[in-house]
Amino acid sequence: MLKVLVFMPVLGAVAVAVLPVRRAVWLWRLAMLFALAALGHALWLAAGFDPAGPAIQFHESRPWNVRLGSYFALGIDGIALAMVLLTALLTLIAVLVSRRMEQGARLYFTLVLLLESAMFGVFTARDWSLFYVFWEATLIPLFFLIDRLGGPNRQRAALNFFLYTLGGSVFMLVSLLFLYDAAPGHSFAMGDMAEGGRDLPLNTQLLIFAGLFIGFGVKMPVFPLHGWLPLAHVEAPSPVSILLSGVLLKMGAYGLIRATETLPAALLATQDWLAVLAFASLLYGGVLAWRQQDLKAMVAYSSISHMGVVLLGIATLNVTGLTGAVMQMVAHGLTAATLFLVVGLLYQRTHSRDLADYGCLLGRAPRFAFFTAFALLAAIGLPGSAGFVAELHALVGGFGRWGGWVVLLGVAMLVGAAYGLRVIGRLCMQGLPAQDIADMTRTETAAAALLGIAIVALGVWPAPLLDLVAGSVDRVGRLFAG
Repeated sequence: MLKVLVFMPVLGAVAVAVLPVRRAVWLWRLAMLFALAALGHALWLAAGFDPAGPAIQFHESRPWNVRLGSYFALGIDGIALAMVLLTALLTLIAVLVSRRMEQGARLYFTLVLLLESAMFGVFTARDWSLFYVFWEATLIPLFFLIDRLGGPNRQRAALNFFLYTLGGSVFMLVSLLFLYDAAPGHSFAMGDMAEGGRDLPLNTQLLIFAGLFIGFGVKMPVFPLHGWLPLAHVEAPSPVSILLSGVLLKMGAYGLIRATETLPAALLATQDWLAVLAFASLLYGGVLAWRQQDLKAMVAYSSISHMGVVLLGIATLNVTGLTGAVMQMVAHGLTAATLFLVVGLLYQRTHSRDLADYGCLLGRAPRFAFFTAFALLAAIGLPGSAGFVAELHALVGGFGRWGGWVVLLGVAMLVGAAYGLRVIGRLCMQGLPAQDIADMTRTETAAAALLGIAIVALGVWPAPLLDLVAGSVDRVGRLFAG
């Protein structure tokens, strides 16, 4: 079942690449068909998933390299399934809003579908060698999406992104080789590596965790490993930014949660330092987002702040905080996608991302005004949005671990909220009218509305997602309960 999910987008990419048509709209329709099929298959998997059942479900494994102890092993738990659903939804949104893509459409839709397949592979892999292959496979389509279809500084942004991520991956690979040596029977299976990793001395665990943290921290990104993010977001096509911020950053957090299961002693020893890095990311990202005039750069820096909440939730090492981390991964994926969607559509119409070039959108483009205000309020965690539930869990979990010190983290969140209120005041309140801007089309409105419904639904009724991830989070939390 999971092989179908992982390789269905590859089939779509091949179909797009070889289809003998000249009109880009037919390529878009074919890409939409496969993106819809992937989302449908993911929802079917979710319907068959039992949150109270075995830890890993839909498991399948075939020998890949028996001498090395590596297997083509796939399986999902509640956390992985949440990420799979997020990936399928945001890929559909990214393809949906790319209907006007004309120049390079064949290359664009082929690369997007290949990227979706690699992201599915990361979240479903149950073998660290397979995980690493899919992890590196995401670099190739993203590099060409930025380098060939990005903005004026696209070559520099693509190279910066590639070198940062590849450099972090080298540290991750070395750490995985150390774990492989410690695993019973020299196996890359995640279960075997976790068993071997937990028995290692503390100093060895710390050394291995340092390498994994660099690899995963670059992707999240965690301050000060974030240097590639703002430039890549600014230069990437806006639908690609939806996937970059909505899903790719979550790969780093997902990997960090898997590292938590594998090296618990190292996590306990570095717990307070991770909280300090979370605070730095929250404050640094929020302040820089507040200072930005470029709208895409503002959303990019805000992502650093929001991923700081994820790191805080993981650092608590308790069930409430870990639940908040997973909730924030989903909530930020939806809100960041909405923000990049709106900002990208505005840029298509005005060819400017400078906040100073815009006036009040309320009279000229009411749909733009509504979704801009909605996305920014959701991003700062307004009650009734998914972000509020996530941040509340993270803060409650942090209070259970650090007590009153968590007030500092709450203040950092408030500083981050300043950027959203500033932009809302400029674009959505009374003021100088904006230039003539065509309002959002029905297709664009449908894409934004779909994301908005998901944000509100999870904010008002978070129980389905909480139930989905509860069993997986409990299993991680039990490692630190004593």
